[in-house]
Amino acid sequence: MKNKLLIFTGAGVSAESGVPTFRTGTDGLWYNHKVEDVATFDGWKKDREKVLNFYNDRRSQLKDVEPNLGHKVISDLENYFNVTIVTQNVDDLHERAGSSHVIHLHGELNKSQSTLDPSLIYDCKEDIRIGDKCERDSQLRPHITWFGEELDWSKIRQAEKAAKEADVCIIVGTSMQVAPANAIPFATPDTCLIYYVDPGDVEFNLSRMREYFFYHIKESASTGMLKVKDELLNIFKK
Repeated sequence: MKNKLLIFTGAGVSAESGVPTFRTGTDGLWYNHKVEDVATFDGWKKDREKVLNFYNDRRSQLKDVEPNLGHKVISDLENYFNVTIVTQNVDDLHERAGSSHVIHLHGELNKSQSTLDPSLIYDCKEDIRIGDKCERDSQLRPHITWFGEELDWSKIRQAEKAAKEADVCIIVGTSMQVAPANAIPFATPDTCLIYYVDPGDVEFNLSRMREYFFYHIKESASTGMLKVKDELLNIFKK
């Protein structure tokens, strides 16, 4: 039976493919837009066309972006382990790299949803335009969880279940600042190995028990994941 891996990913994984992180710098701008204008429901109510155009551009740009080595190493781990990826990213680069079990906590850029009923979700590879409606005659919007909106709790439950069953957890490319998603890696058993792959320092406030099983690899996603993969294959003799 394969050991179970939970891999919790953030913007740092996709950054190596040229996808900017959500907040670039300290000015609160994303692709030169104010976050409150394009990533809140208030922004949507104020100017739907502006929001649609913003995400249409992001969706179009995604077609020219390719998975990087970090995505590919994560995908390759499925050859040795039972892998569940829980990601805060809205791109499809994990899937395009070959990963088969990906839980998107914050939505997906290549999907749309009803403004009236968020459970009505549709595949969306092209632009969403004013007048595009769901079967309940409500305007379609990006399938993105904006600031101030609740996460899909069915996805949270799936992620928590994977965490509780994990033998190893790898946190990669995230500063662990976004709640409640940042609690998921610590829903793992106390004796679960946890690798944190990120060049930066984060204060985790670990219990003494957890400290024995926690390893910080101060590398980028790609080089760090190569090191983690080699170590896991050695530990579990795959």
